Amino acid sequence: MNYRHAYHAGNFADVVKHVLMSRLIEYLKHKDKPFRVFDTHAGRGLYTLSANEAVRTGEHAEGIGRLRAAAELATNPLFEPYFTALQPDMEQERYPGSPLIARRLLRPKDRLSAYELHPEEATVLKAVFAGDIQTKAIELDGWLALGSHVPPKEKRGLVLIDPPFEKPSEVEDIVTGLKNALRRWPGGIYAIWYPLKHRETVDALHEGLRTLGVADMVTVEFFREPYSADQRFVGTGLAVINPPFVFAEEAEAVLKALSPVLGSDQGATFRVFAPPPAKP
Repeated sequence: MNYRHAYHAGNFADVVKHVLMSRLIEYLKHKDKPFRVFDTHAGRGLYTLSANEAVRTGEHAEGIGRLRAAAELATNPLFEPYFTALQPDMEQERYPGSPLIARRLLRPKDRLSAYELHPEEATVLKAVFAGDIQTKAIELDGWLALGSHVPPKEKRGLVLIDPPFEKPSEVEDIVTGLKNALRRWPGGIYAIWYPLKHRETVDALHEGLRTLGVADMVTVEFFREPYSADQRFVGTGLAVINPPFVFAEEAEAVLKALSPVLGSDQGATFRVFAPPPAKP
């Protein structure tokens, strides 16, 4: 396993994913009962944008760099939780990963379970959350967690599945992992991130998710530019199983606001749709 998110932290895909994730967490907070967030591929939790890895790619300049310069988004209530979660790190030129953003949005009664398989990344993740009684940072394959750690005792929550897509079996792993999890916890909210890069991989993932037979799923896709013949990374997707009833509407509004900020010279497009489940 060679993937290091430090090269990509704060890029346009992180911005889209994390704003949408924050909307899912905010919805869970509408009810007084506690909930748990699971992050199956958590990474190290916090990234330094001046580090060699981030400077080498410069991807954050096209993501969080552009967002910070977009004054019109600072007063948009849909972005408020996200900006609140970023605030402790922005002056230090750091960017929080998914688990730390989620943690900062939790109430005292809520919990986070963050999993990371890579030993070095897991060590840093544990240090980020050292002493935090609301968080479990665990060096473990996130797919194993989906098969054994759900449902949570809280009975409510969100599972973020954010694999690196560096293995040929990634789509199969996602579908198998979701089958195991849905069998144990059919009522959880599951958010599956994927890159818009190889059209064939995206089509295979869409079809694999349809075979789960889930009646309620919303898929969100944001393209900085159209698919490219050289199959470069042009967009980001998030498929949400059991989404809040307001999610599709909020996702439309979020991406409408982000498109002029994050788009390339060719212009950004997006779509929010509910794919029908495959017939049994």
